[in-house]
Amino acid sequence: MKHRNLLSLLFLTLSSLSVTTPTNSFTQNHPLIADHNAGSATPFTAKAALIRHWNRKIPTNRPKPDFFLSKASPLSSLQSSIFEKLADSNTLSSHLPQFCSSANLACFPDLQNDLSVHNKDANFGSYSNVNFTNYGSGKVVGGVDSFTKYSPDDNVPIDTFRRYSRDSNNHNDSFANYESDGNVVTSNFTSYGSGALDGAGEFTSYGEGSNVPDHKFSNYETQAADRERTFKSYADNANAGDQSFKGYGRKGHVVGETFTSYGNNSNVVGSGFDGYGEDSGFAKDSFTSYGSNQNVPENTFNSYASGGESGSDTFANYRDNANVGDDTFTSYAKKATGAIEEFSNYGQSANVGSDTFSGYGKGAQLQTVGFKIYGSNTTFKDYEKKDQISFQTYTKPASANSETDAKRIRIEHLVEAGKFFREAELKKGTVMPMPDIRDKMPRRSFLPRSLAEKLPFSGARISDLEEIFKAVRESSLDRSMKQTIQECERKPSRGETKRCATSAESMIDFAVSVLGNDVVVRSTESTAGSGGNIMIGEVHGINGGRVTKSVSCHQSLFPYLVYYCHSVPKVRVYEAEILSVENKRKINHGVAICHLDTSDWSAGHGAFLALGSGPGKIEVCHWIFEGDMTWAVAD
Repeated sequence: MKHRNLLSLLFLTLSSLSVTTPTNSFTQNHPLIADHNAGSATPFTAKAALIRHWNRKIPTNRPKPDFFLSKASPLSSLQSSIFEKLADSNTLSSHLPQFCSSANLACFPDLQNDLSVHNKDANFGSYSNVNFTNYGSGKVVGGVDSFTKYSPDDNVPIDTFRRYSRDSNNHNDSFANYESDGNVVTSNFTSYGSGALDGAGEFTSYGEGSNVPDHKFSNYETQAADRERTFKSYADNANAGDQSFKGYGRKGHVVGETFTSYGNNSNVVGSGFDGYGEDSGFAKDSFTSYGSNQNVPENTFNSYASGGESGSDTFANYRDNANVGDDTFTSYAKKATGAIEEFSNYGQSANVGSDTFSGYGKGAQLQTVGFKIYGSNTTFKDYEKKDQISFQTYTKPASANSETDAKRIRIEHLVEAGKFFREAELKKGTVMPMPDIRDKMPRRSFLPRSLAEKLPFSGARISDLEEIFKAVRESSLDRSMKQTIQECERKPSRGETKRCATSAESMIDFAVSVLGNDVVVRSTESTAGSGGNIMIGEVHGINGGRVTKSVSCHQSLFPYLVYYCHSVPKVRVYEAEILSVENKRKINHGVAICHLDTSDWSAGHGAFLALGSGPGKIEVCHWIFEGDMTWAVAD
C-alpha cells in the first residue's frame, strides 16, 4: 500500500505538470526541469553525482575534462527518482516524451498520421517525418507529385508512404534530394503504386550521404502496368545501411526499373531483392554502376523475376572496384519464359568477393544468359541448361600461390584519406590529410547509473527495450539498438578486455579497473582541420612514448549514450598540435593512438586497404574522433 501511494503521488506529480506542446512534454519553467548549466552548481543533479563518483575513484587534483562532464545527464535527483519509479512499475513508456526531453535522449519521432485520400498534384519542399497513407490513390488521369529536399539533414527521419499512388493512371512521382545527409534514416514504401497504369517514378539523389540508411520497398508497384522507375544516385556515399525490395513489381506488365549509380562509394551497404518482378511480363530491369567502389557490399536476389515472361535484366559495371562483397542469386529467373540476362563487367571487385548462383534459371524456357568480363570466385550451383550460357573473358580464380592472390590491392578510394596512418607520420612538419572526425551520432546524454541499471540491456529483453522506447520495428534505429547489444554481448577478441558503459560512472569504473586510479581521459580538442590537409606541430608521447595500455571508448548508437570501451595491449598514445598548412598557426590539439600489434585484425580491414599491407606486418595509427575518448595512465 505504501508503494502504491508513493507511485500515485509520482503520477499525480507528472500529470499536474503544465502541458503546452503537442508532445505533452514538461514545460521548461517547471521545477522538475533543471537547467543543465545552472543545475551543475547544485549537489542535487546527476552531473554533481558524477563528479563525486570521479573524486572517489580518481583521487587526484587534476581538472576534470569538460568534454566528459558535458555528457552527464541533465536530470535532477528528483527527476531521476521519478523516472526510476516509473521504470520499476513498467510504465516509463507512458511518459516517453517527458523522459526523452528531460534526459536529452534520441528517441523515435512520432509520425503524423494522414489517412485521407489526396488526389491533386502536390509539391512538397523542405518536408520531413510524415506518414503519407492513401496519398495520390485513385488519381484518374495524369498529375505530378514532387518531393524536393524532403527530410534533409534530419537526425532520425522516419518517412512512410503506404498505398501511395495506388490504382492511379499516368501519375508521375519525383523524389529529389530525399533524406540526404540524414542520420539513421528510415523510409518505408508499402504497396506503392500498386495497380497503377502508366506514369513514372523517379528517385534522384535519394539518401545520398546518409548515415545508416534503411529503405524498404514492399509490394512496390505490384500488378502495375506500363510504369517505369528510375533510381539515380541512390544511397551514394552512404554509411552502413540496408535497402530492401520485397515483392517489387510483382505481376507487373511492361514495367521497367533502372538503377544508375546505386549505392556507389558507400560503406557496408546491403541490398535485398526478394520476389522482385515475380510473375511479371515483359519487364526490363537495368543495373548500371550498381555498388561501384563500395566497401563490403552484400546483395541478395531471391526469387528474382521468377515465373516472368520475356523479361530482360542487364547488370553493367556491377560492383566494380568494390572491396570484397558478396552477391547471392537464389532461384533467379526460375520457371521464366524467354528471359534474357546480361552480366557485363560484373563483379570486377578490387579485392576478391564471392558470388553464388543457386537454382538459377531452374525450369526456365528459351532463356539466354551472357557473362562478359565476369569476376572471379563464383559458384554456379544447380544451374540449369549450362549449354545456353555464354562466358566471354571470364576471370578464372587465381591459384593460391599466385602473385595476384598473395598481394592485396590498395584501394585508397574506399577509405577516407587520413583515417589511418603510420606512426612515422606523427612528427613535426608532416603535412597529411585529416579525415572527417565530426561526431555524426545523434546528440544525447548519459543516464544516471541508478536509472540506466533499471532499463533492460540484453538480447533476451530486446522486445522490452523496443516497448519502452516505442521503437519502430526494423527501422534503422531499432536495428542499431539490436546491433549495439549484440556487439556488447560479443566475446572479446584475443587480448581484448571490453565493457559497454551504459553510464559515465560505469566507464570510470572500467578504466580504473584496467589502468588503476591515476588516469587521464583525452579526446581531440575540436574538429578544426577535419576533412582537409593539416600540418603536424609539436608531438608528445604519453608516458614518454613507451608502449602502454589504454582504454578507448567509442560511441554506440542507442537512445541514450552507450560507449563500447575496450583495452588492447601494445599501443602508444600521442598528443599533437595540429597546424594550418597555410599559416602554420595552431588550430587544434589532436589525440592519436597507434596499435602496434595488428596480427588479429581482419585482412580486409580498412587500414590495410589504405596503407597497403596486412595483419601483423605494420602498426596502424588513427585520431580519436569527436565524441570518442581514450584513457591512459597519467604521465
